[in-house]
Amino acid sequence: MTAALVHLITGPARSVREVVPIDLWEKQVGLLVRDHPYDSTMAGRILGQGYAYLLTAMRHRGESLGLAPSELVDIGVHTIIRDTVAYADLCARFNGGHSLPHVPKAETKNDGSAMRTATVIASDGWDVDLPLWTDAAECGPCHPCHPGNDSH
Repeated sequence: MTAALVHLITGPARSVREVVPIDLWEKQVGLLVRDHPYDSTMAGRILGQGYAYLLTAMRHRGESLGLAPSELVDIGVHTIIRDTVAYADLCARFNGGHSLPHVPKAETKNDGSAMRTATVIASDGWDVDLPLWTDAAECGPCHPCHPGNDSH
């Protein structure tokens, strides 16, 4: 799968740090460090992949791709969406003001959707931190509850 991700990117990968204001980034990294057993480096990696996932899901809204984060990336997603004012701003800037509904399920699915999602993120040009996706290469805790549902 790593080789497939590398071949999808034709230029330098974009970093979400280009679109997330530094003060917001530092605050959300701090929230991850406060709430989870991560240092600021790991928290930044998780947050970055959470943003890459959400931005990709927004770009592909309505395409029924079945995108799903890995378990680690989902922690970053939850940190972002719990910061509701900042999340509303992200949706306004990148999703036409539409919020992506959050529809987690208790069980995980074992269909490879997390790694397929990492491939879509890479094809959109975002930096993919592959070890954060391979933690759950065959599962993702948050996914559309119904095929074709635009949720995360």
